[in-house]
Amino acid sequence: MKMEYKLLGFDLDGTILTGQKKLTARTKKALEDAVAQGVIVLPATGRPFSGIPEEIMEVRGIRYALTSNGARIVDAQEGSVLYERPVPKEITEKILDIYDKYDTLQEIYFQGVGYISEYDLKRVDQIMESPAMAEYIRSTRKVVKSIRETARQLPGGVDKVHAIFADQKEKMCALRELEQMKQVTVTRALSNNIEVNADGVDKGKGMLKVAELLGIRREEIIVFGDGWNDISMIREAGCGVAMGNAQEAVKEAADLVTDSNEEDGVAKVIEKILQKD
Repeated sequence: MKMEYKLLGFDLDGTILTGQKKLTARTKKALEDAVAQGVIVLPATGRPFSGIPEEIMEVRGIRYALTSNGARIVDAQEGSVLYERPVPKEITEKILDIYDKYDTLQEIYFQGVGYISEYDLKRVDQIMESPAMAEYIRSTRKVVKSIRETARQLPGGVDKVHAIFADQKEKMCALRELEQMKQVTVTRALSNNIEVNADGVDKGKGMLKVAELLGIRREEIIVFGDGWNDISMIREAGCGVAMGNAQEAVKEAADLVTDSNEEDGVAKVIEKILQKD
């Protein structure tokens, strides 16, 4: 195979997608060119599987997806789950207890589907940072009466417990409380959100799990990201690439920094690697 990397992982929001949540023609072509060289191209997202845009999964050759920060890894072609590590029910209750102290929009992800309450859906425009993010929530979530009751009734633990905060100070207070909890991994992707997964779950471990299942070595992995929840995979990969619009901590963890998601930053790196080979 010509390309030196065999697994190419990428975050969605702020990385492969523009601010309007679109995949550009140039980036789509770069991904398909990588696939043509035998590379496994892998969406690696905090989103549930149902929240991955069709235009991503329709890229020729994309088969696998790392979702909910690595809590659920799926083979879309076979319709099977390769790996899952949910948050236990009793821990979910404790996380929701903390969220309930603050003005939050709350979600749970279960078996690849995101759930939101009727009440929170009505105020999504008030709390979300951008109209595009608000529309993403509206168009991809299953609406229920109560998040807590739904979590109790589901036949198992959830993939992720997510909250978006109306107030930054409240978010920091909740973050401090959650970081004291055992059996959880706490991260964030946006300036106003908190994402809680089971202990031992992050994109980095998920990426290595995919590589192990496919017989790929760490040094044969290249990943792209922009947010806090991307740092683990940027550190674990053979080559970790931060977007030009990434948070500073992400850039510091990366091996190199490319242009922003509005400037086809992912495509430019792939094109350079393919040209070199």
